[in-house]
Amino acid sequence: MKPDLKVKIGRLELKNPVMVASGTFGSGEEYKDLLDLNKIGAIVTKSITLKARKGNPPPRIVETPSGMLNSIGLQNDGVEAFIKEKIPFLKTIRSAVIVSIAAHSVNDYVKLAERLDDIKRVDALEINISCPNVKGGLEFSREPVSAFEVVNAVRRKTKKTVIAKLSPNVTDIATIAAAAEDAGADAVSLVNTFTGMAVDIDTKRPVLGNIVGGLSGPAIKPIALRMVWEVFKKVRIPVIGMGGIMDSDDALEFIIAGASAVEIGTANFVNPKAAVEVIDGIERYMRQGRIKNMKELIGCLKV
Repeated sequence: MKPDLKVKIGRLELKNPVMVASGTFGSGEEYKDLLDLNKIGAIVTKSITLKARKGNPPPRIVETPSGMLNSIGLQNDGVEAFIKEKIPFLKTIRSAVIVSIAAHSVNDYVKLAERLDDIKRVDALEINISCPNVKGGLEFSREPVSAFEVVNAVRRKTKKTVIAKLSPNVTDIATIAAAAEDAGADAVSLVNTFTGMAVDIDTKRPVLGNIVGGLSGPAIKPIALRMVWEVFKKVRIPVIGMGGIMDSDDALEFIIAGASAVEIGTANFVNPKAAVEVIDGIERYMRQGRIKNMKELIGCLKV
């Protein structure tokens, strides 16, 4: 019997629990010749802001042991360009579309939510309150009060599923997740990247133009996994896990620890077909274990 991979995130039902993470997949069109986009549970677009942003000065990416640092700085063409240039292609695919939004103020988050609320092809919003590469962006997820304020403001302005993307660069991520839940979030996604840096020993200068950036990849997986488990125990809403997921075994660890869905990020740069391979691997695991549906698998960790 074919296992049922469907999961529900707020009002949004996904055909499987595998998404591609914001900032690693463009808006989907960039990968259209490399894999079947219709197989993915959801595409989370690169974060968009109200107005266009140039991003941070180069260099912006540096490879690290078992990972990478990036300091892109939310470069994008703004919400109006996104609607005009990206939505037409997104209308041609059958996977869910989750748009990541980012801002420097609560008012700008609200304006983004209002503008996207009437765009039918946008199935959900992921509120990026945790980017470590932009001054001011991280502050919204540093403590519960500001996280609540942003999420609640967006919740009041949209009928769409709202996902709060949380930072790992905090002392107690579970408390912040609970604040997002209280504010009306339908789900939380975690973790965003860890703040890090690299130094060129020859020039004695930072490698990144922004000095610091966000660390992602396999190096962060054990910490991200622990945080997903902690949040799963604290909230009643779905948890979306990410952080160093390179294959289906990694994804299954997150799901067993409590993630209702996972996002594939850095792996997309190494293997553009990673998301589809993870879906196949999860289905194979469920068949072999005679697991009928995702509900039997999510949070089944034995402790």
